[in-house]
Amino acid sequence: MILEKEYLRDNVVLYAEKYALVRNPLFYTFEGIGGNCTNFASQCVLAGSCTMNYTSIYGWYYLSVNRRSASWTGVDFFYNFMTSNQGVGPFGRDVDISLAQIGDIIQLKNAEGDFYHSLVITRIEENEIYICANSNDALNRALSTYDYSSLRVIHIDGVRYDSRFIIDCFDSLYSPPLPPAPTPTPPTEGEGDETIPPTESGGNETIPPMENETMPPIDAIN
Repeated sequence: MILEKEYLRDNVVLYAEKYALVRNPLFYTFEGIGGNCTNFASQCVLAGSCTMNYTSIYGWYYLSVNRRSASWTGVDFFYNFMTSNQGVGPFGRDVDISLAQIGDIIQLKNAEGDFYHSLVITRIEENEIYICANSNDALNRALSTYDYSSLRVIHIDGVRYDSRFIIDCFDSLYSPPLPPAPTPTPPTEGEGDETIPPTESGGNETIPPMENETMPPIDAIN
């Protein structure tokens, strides 16, 4: 059964502020090959929805750099999915800037008429909107400091999900397990004075490796 649930805007803000200036190792980074802004925006929306749509071609999902939808990383594809989605996953609509809320997505248009940049709204204070973004990284930057021709606001109304798959992904998304620490190289003769001595337990204090090096399980809805 397909049901609707709340889009958790506070989770979006927490995730956006944590990963605005660094990168989550669960996701490939697209700097230099088209930009990372919509990849980042999709991650933030996932933090607030924990539901992907795995529909071939027209869905919204990320499994790996080679197994992702166009809507996950493409500005216009992202807009088209979010404003027309009738299936599972987050869904929304194009609204006036006066109706924007934290957790919504702003996309900027350049003078040539192309929408080129996706921004995540993280604060609204005294009629000023603040955003987080990747590719020209920004942490709570005022929207008024951007130079653009026009913009559109994607307001996320809610999330549809299959009642058979109720999963809370936020913790594993927000703080993914770290890879194991590299094995230290034994010091050569004469270099031991600068090494760190092992612990009494033999030094086995590294964090265990991830069981799955792609995305943590979200849900598997077609």
